[in-house]
Amino acid sequence: MCVDYTDLNKACPKDSYPLPSIDKLVDGASGHALLSFLDAYSRYNQIMMHPPDEVHTSFITDHANYCYRVMPFGLKNAGATYQRLMDKVFQQQIGRNMEVYVDDMVVKTTSAADHVADLAEVFAQVRKHNMRLNPEKCVFGVQGGKFLGFMITSRGIEANPEKCKAIIQMQSP
Repeated sequence: MCVDYTDLNKACPKDSYPLPSIDKLVDGASGHALLSFLDAYSRYNQIMMHPPDEVHTSFITDHANYCYRVMPFGLKNAGATYQRLMDKVFQQQIGRNMEVYVDDMVVKTTSAADHVADLAEVFAQVRKHNMRLNPEKCVFGVQGGKFLGFMITSRGIEANPEKCKAIIQMQSP
């Protein structure tokens, strides 16, 4: 169901909670021997609405009136709210053994033994907060991969082969 929250968004004050710097996250994740890329499943739908606010998400169908009990897509403060949640849930790990940008996460370590322990720590937080990960978008224990559009490996930040291919195949003017 897609609901237009334009009027609600105009009436709500902007949440100025900052999103982290993509450059800092990518720099912080690169140069590690092992990486695991995690993606939250239906990110906004994992956050319960404050019960008195549910009525503000109401919508009408041919059959009945409904409201969301979880945060729907389309609210202007959804991104800031989700980032705040992720920062709180993973506050002990962010910068140390993982980086988080909204629903994209990377666990980073220098050894296999540490990687397993770090993943266990992350999964403990995921379970504790009843979060869900999208198994189709998660990749574990790899030496490199794409994070926020950048290719990161143990060697650092590398050129994205998809973007290089496009440039190589360009015809000269």
